[in-house]
Amino acid sequence: MNLVRLVSRRTLLRAGIVVAASAIVPSIFVSEAEARRHGTAHKAPPPPAHETHQPNPPAGPYATACVMEPTTRTVIFDHDMNRPWPTASLAKMMIMLIVAEKVADGSLQLTDKVTTSAAATRMGGSQVYLKAGETFTLDEMMQAIVVHSANDATYAVAEYIAGSADAAVQMMNLKAAELGLKNTHYYSVHGLPPALGEHADVSSAYDQAVIASKLVTYPDILRWSAIDVTGFRNGKFELRNTNHLVRTYPGCDGLKTGFYYEAGFNVVATAHRNGMRLVAVVLGSPRKDQNFSEAGTMMSQGFLNYEMREVASKGKPIAQSVTVKGGSVSSIKPVWAADATVFLKRDAKKGSYSIDYKLPDTVAAPVKAGQSLGSGEIIVEGKPQQAIALISPSDVLRGSLFQRLMGYL
Repeated sequence: MNLVRLVSRRTLLRAGIVVAASAIVPSIFVSEAEARRHGTAHKAPPPPAHETHQPNPPAGPYATACVMEPTTRTVIFDHDMNRPWPTASLAKMMIMLIVAEKVADGSLQLTDKVTTSAAATRMGGSQVYLKAGETFTLDEMMQAIVVHSANDATYAVAEYIAGSADAAVQMMNLKAAELGLKNTHYYSVHGLPPALGEHADVSSAYDQAVIASKLVTYPDILRWSAIDVTGFRNGKFELRNTNHLVRTYPGCDGLKTGFYYEAGFNVVATAHRNGMRLVAVVLGSPRKDQNFSEAGTMMSQGFLNYEMREVASKGKPIAQSVTVKGGSVSSIKPVWAADATVFLKRDAKKGSYSIDYKLPDTVAAPVKAGQSLGSGEIIVEGKPQQAIALISPSDVLRGSLFQRLMGYL
């Protein structure tokens, strides 16, 4: 009899735990959904057809992926790379790009003070637990965003750069259109999972690689994304990089991760070795850390099989000349404005590329040093890979009356 009572009591206790747990779980999702709504209060346009259904789970280690060389935008690996997929926190990459561009043009300073709004404090998911009215520099906020993927810091910065989260979302979509991204659309600034009736932020592996190719041109982005561990709020809060590859993959210095259940484990990774940089995008990995191992393998294969070969160095003159009309000299030889390189397979022969010089027949004096005279377009397998500016190596003054009369007209 005592044994029966004991079993009954244990059964009732277990049932109580299950009921309590089932009551707690919905409250977690309600809280997250409310936080999401604070980031998507605007009326979004109807989503494209591909956004109206949950993505099909991947059969392999990822849903979509690609590897790109960012200077030439050459894709060396493609697995369904144009397939739209939920970005999760990779959406923050567009905020990162907008901030980087504004810092570069001087409209923002990293010392700017960013004040936290009440709405920013209500973000769910990863955060640095900002308080309403709390102020940090833009540099500190960006570290929280890039290293820790903090949703509250992202929301605060979005409000700072655009006036509101809604306006920031519009700015993000305009930038996506400017970059020619065909499968990218944002509904939030942070990439949290959508609440009922809302739409997921979506992009493709190719589009994410294009964004990454822009991001890696900004030193501040790589300075933040290469951080392993750093302090926040005077060291009281630890920021640990969500991108494990910065700790485990030699040469990795970025870039961003994203996860929620429907999106799977996403990563945009970049590494630099022996004068060459690669970007690997892996979206929709079903298991934790699988995205990192796959991205690392893809980059390793790229570094093993490809290289950047120098075509010419900055300041080196080309063989062709440009006639100067009315100048103190009759012609000048343009020089390369930057190092000219070509991205090739390691076993490619020397003659596997060519250079198409696009130059005018004449240029009128005076000509200033550094003035653009044209470009040298590098052609690989019949396709343009990149174009490097060709500039004047020095000033060319207007010729004297005697020189002009002698035919330098």
